[in-house]
Amino acid sequence: MKSLRVILISGLSGSGKTTAIKALEDIGFYCVDNLPILLLPKFLELCGQSGGKISRVAVVEDIRGADSHPASGPEGIDFFEDSRKIIEDLRKSGYSIEILFLDSSDPILMRRFSETRRQHPLALGGSILEGIRVERERLGGIRDMANQIIDTSQFNVHELKEKIQQYAQEGSQGGQLTVTLLSFGYSFGVPYEADLLFDVRFLPNPYFVEELKRLRGDDPRVAEYILQWEESKEFLKRTREFIRFLLPFYLRERRTHLTVGVGCTGGRHRSIVIVNRLVEMLRDEMAKEGVLLSVRHRDAERG
Repeated sequence: MKSLRVILISGLSGSGKTTAIKALEDIGFYCVDNLPILLLPKFLELCGQSGGKISRVAVVEDIRGADSHPASGPEGIDFFEDSRKIIEDLRKSGYSIEILFLDSSDPILMRRFSETRRQHPLALGGSILEGIRVERERLGGIRDMANQIIDTSQFNVHELKEKIQQYAQEGSQGGQLTVTLLSFGYSFGVPYEADLLFDVRFLPNPYFVEELKRLRGDDPRVAEYILQWEESKEFLKRTREFIRFLLPFYLRERRTHLTVGVGCTGGRHRSIVIVNRLVEMLRDEMAKEGVLLSVRHRDAERG
């Protein structure tokens, strides 16, 4: 395995790629924006000849590269097939290449383009929404290859910078897998970064219990109410077993991040309780396998 660490940043226009590459540059990465994918092997070869001066690089690869690719058809299909082959060949030759994909909800992307008065690179007839739709289709192949997907919908610039730098620092620990258990509310949208999604809206809702509705799921009284039901116990048992079953396969694929989303209606009660309980059930056995476990309650402060 070559000592050079490579983070390939891709994602939708307006999702924060510029912020991401600046965040990595601030912590010592050698960064290049919009390097054509065909030049990536030569670029990494030259970095390897720096005598150790360049050990971490970050490269932005997005739809601009697809449009400039000489073999691309109108949908950019050849570009992404070439991207997949180049990345796979580089990995086989010993390069540690991570794909970090930034995503965001359509309404947030439309708002960002409207506020900045920027033209979407694929907007057809001036339609930002149509441009986003086309871009999602064309970036689907890269997204499927990603080691980590980050939904930037709820982040401001400073929060996104912190998230990117956290990702880079976690990934510096020898390819160690980090499993993030994420609670959320379906009312605020499905998290794009989730690799696995579990819907717990079938559980009894403490929102309709007067003395519990204004409390959060990390309050012991809310937890006691939700965990008393047999369906809650059975769900936790089966979900733990399912995650334990999948974990070796993610480790085999050398994934560095796995995000497990658990959603309820508002993200304040049931999902928080279930996530917290899953952490208690999984923490010790994951630690034994060298897997880091983290928790994020996305919508706990909403509503």
